[in-house]
Amino acid sequence: MNNTIQLTINGERFTLDVPPQRTLLDLLHDHAHLPGTKLGCGIGECGACTVIMNGEPVNSCLVLAVEADGADIQTVESESQGGDLSILQQAFIDFGAIQCGFCTPGMIMSARALLRRNPRPSREEITEALAGNYGEYPLCA
Repeated sequence: MNNTIQLTINGERFTLDVPPQRTLLDLLHDHAHLPGTKLGCGIGECGACTVIMNGEPVNSCLVLAVEADGADIQTVESESQGGDLSILQQAFIDFGAIQCGFCTPGMIMSARALLRRNPRPSREEITEALAGNYGEYPLCA
């Protein structure tokens, strides 16, 4: 039996009927047609699927769509405006922080969440905020 949920994704309001086992990641791909959030490991280890939910970074592969009922979701697609990269996206390019196509969207969203909490983070705070997005996961090796 499906559940009806309402949520806002990148400023657009959605009302959707979703099965109880559907993940937020699947909802973003299948219903909102937003391919930027990537499925890496599927177990919350790599951070490729990171989105911002109600102001906090989450692994969308671990969040059930029904848990996002009433939530405000931001994906990597929310970063660019009118086809122009955000300052954060451009900084990733300018400073050589671009990783593979699977890693970068999640890293950008984790960095965005950090910068909203603290516009001038220390190196240690940056390292901690991005710790869930890279590391020993074989996809990024």
